[in-house]
Amino acid sequence: MAELDVQNPLIGETNCGVLLHQLQKIWDEVGESDEERDKMLLQLEQECLDVYKRKVDQAAKSRAHLIQTLADAKLELSTLSASLGETTFVGIPDKTSGTIKEQLAAIAPALEQLWKQKEERIKEFLNVQTQIQKIRGEIAGGNQQSRSLKVDESDLSLKKLDEFNDQLQELQKEKSDRLHKVLEYVSTVHDLCAVLGIDFYGTVTEVHPSLNDATGVQSKSISNDTLASLAKTVLALEEDKKQRLKKLQELATQLIDLWNLMDTSKEERSCFDHVTCNISASVDDVTVPGALALDLVEQAELEVERLDKLKGSRMKEIAFKKQGELEEIFARAHIEIDTEAARAKILALIDSGTVEPSELLADMDNHIIKAKEEAVSRKDILDKVEKWMSACEEESWLDDYNRDDNRYNASRGAHLNLKRAEKARILVNKIPALVDSLVAKTRAWEEEHGVTFAYDGVPLLAMLDEYALLRQDREEEKRRMRDQKKFHEQLNTEQEAIFGSRPSPARPLSSTKKVVGPRVNGGAANGTPNRRLTMNQNGARSGKRDNARPIAPSNYVAISKEDASSRVSGTEHAPVTP
Repeated sequence: MAELDVQNPLIGETNCGVLLHQLQKIWDEVGESDEERDKMLLQLEQECLDVYKRKVDQAAKSRAHLIQTLADAKLELSTLSASLGETTFVGIPDKTSGTIKEQLAAIAPALEQLWKQKEERIKEFLNVQTQIQKIRGEIAGGNQQSRSLKVDESDLSLKKLDEFNDQLQELQKEKSDRLHKVLEYVSTVHDLCAVLGIDFYGTVTEVHPSLNDATGVQSKSISNDTLASLAKTVLALEEDKKQRLKKLQELATQLIDLWNLMDTSKEERSCFDHVTCNISASVDDVTVPGALALDLVEQAELEVERLDKLKGSRMKEIAFKKQGELEEIFARAHIEIDTEAARAKILALIDSGTVEPSELLADMDNHIIKAKEEAVSRKDILDKVEKWMSACEEESWLDDYNRDDNRYNASRGAHLNLKRAEKARILVNKIPALVDSLVAKTRAWEEEHGVTFAYDGVPLLAMLDEYALLRQDREEEKRRMRDQKKFHEQLNTEQEAIFGSRPSPARPLSSTKKVVGPRVNGGAANGTPNRRLTMNQNGARSGKRDNARPIAPSNYVAISKEDASSRVSGTEHAPVTP
């Protein structure tokens, strides 16, 4: 019954004393000796000590483990805070008192929060470093394998992250600058290829496949090798453009020279306007696509070769045309030249081939320029010669008119002749001053140029001197005729007083005279000019340009070249043609 009480927990609490009491009862019933009893009690006591000792050791180990765990937690908390750069953290408890478990429970939330923050920070570092590695690889170029990134967890501070972000921004800016430069190079290559007529895609793809327009902007290569290769390509294309432009300008100059040489029409020249339009352009000015294409240069070369072959056959025609222009200038300036000899000389030079056609034509152009300059210097004198000749014609007409006894009759056109006579008298009165002015200007011209001023081969001063002598003789003849008329009138008056009125035997019959009508360029029988040259270089009448220009007066006796030259000092002016 007692055993049941000991084992049944519902009966009461079992303790060592109860158990010992039950053990003594059992020993008493069994009859154990005192020695056995002491031995068993000693054994029980030893076993109890061992149990207590084990429990104490276990408790000590558990305490040491908790202490170590707390120390590790504090250390980890300190390490994480230092790694993240958090010198002060809100979740870290300030107190260090309390039991070990209480301290661990206080540290655990802060430690968990720091671990989460560390993981996020590592992701941020990994993201930034990945971008940095990628951009560096793009700048370095080549087929470099991207190595696996390893984040340095010892320093995950925001300061370090900002440093990486700054580095990333610098690399991004450098990438943007490089990309902009690459696009500029590509655009320049495109423009140059367009002007030169070169395949653009083939050119840029040869530099790097990513430079093709099919790829996106961000996918284009920005490596040092790509930039260097693009710069080299641009330089090569610019040099090619420069050489082609120089070649095309040389060809354009040759074309223009040949056109001018051969007097090519504007329609034929317009076919090569795309070549000649850049003759004075700089390299930067040429931007039209295909303006310097290779086929264009070849086309210009073929045209130059064709015109060069055609040049020889047309040289004579062009040279004679210029000679005709020169002769026309001399004709208008009343300068006499040997046209047949000049044309024979030109023909001989062309046939001999000793002179370049361009040099010959340039020499003829120089002669034309000099002839024009000489014509300009003679213009003032020639204008006065024209006025002098016109005045002489009017003087001749006036003499005829004055000799007409029926000039005042009321015939048809008489009033017109009367008006013309009034104007002619005014003009005739100006002839002496006009001649004096013409003589002065002619002498000044001869002193300035050192040659004789010849009018259609006749020295002008000799013509003027001869005219002055003839005019003086004519005035004396008029004065003699007036005296004679006066004498006859006086004689008639005396006879009328003696014999009565009757016709004078010395007076001509007026019935045979005709009324002088208006004339524009009348000839003269009394020695006034009829605008025909009386003599040329050889003293004979010239018929070459009678209808092309006004002629010198013929109201004086023809004089030979030797007689005319004796009246004027200086040498005869003889223009020279090629």
